[in-house]
Amino acid sequence: MKKLSYILISFFLVINFALASDYSSNPRLFVSELVNDAISKLSDKDLTKDEKSNYIAAIALKNVDIYALSLYTLGELRKSTDQKDLDRYQQVFEKYFLKSLTSRLNDYSNNKFEIVDAEKKNSNYTIVKSKIVANDKNPEIKIDWRIYTKNPEKPLIRDLIVEGLSLARTQKEEFASILSSNNNDINLLITKLEEFLKSK
Repeated sequence: MKKLSYILISFFLVINFALASDYSSNPRLFVSELVNDAISKLSDKDLTKDEKSNYIAAIALKNVDIYALSLYTLGELRKSTDQKDLDRYQQVFEKYFLKSLTSRLNDYSNNKFEIVDAEKKNSNYTIVKSKIVANDKNPEIKIDWRIYTKNPEKPLIRDLIVEGLSLARTQKEEFASILSSNNNDINLLITKLEEFLKSK
């Protein structure tokens, strides 16, 4: 009964978090609201680790274009991969992405976040420039957010450029290295991602 109560409470928390994560359609405000919201929850000592992870997962699923990232990081192999294998890869990639995201954000839950500037590249993309302010534990980090705005009412995060390094491109290169060493077998890449998910 106690376990059931915990599951129900966690479920309602996730639903409430997801419903509360409607941010501005303005790319600059969108990034500011989303990140400050995430930092606020991650630094909340009244929330358990699982509740924090569930919260981050909820807003990421709604505000990050994980589908596009999964295809981009797979590279040219996405064009020749069987749909069944591609679907399996995307399912595992989503879990991999969410686990990676929560572990990274936890490292900066006590830092101050600031928006520096925003540059509209075209109707589809805006780059929002930001920084994580230095503190006793971490140095200042510059982060550019690549925001996809094809639907102007629903901006989506497509990439983060941290100190000039694209995380999406870095991930793509890492996956390409694994694939090239294993005859471009997508199933071996999926296995590697599943191993990561089982690790602590």
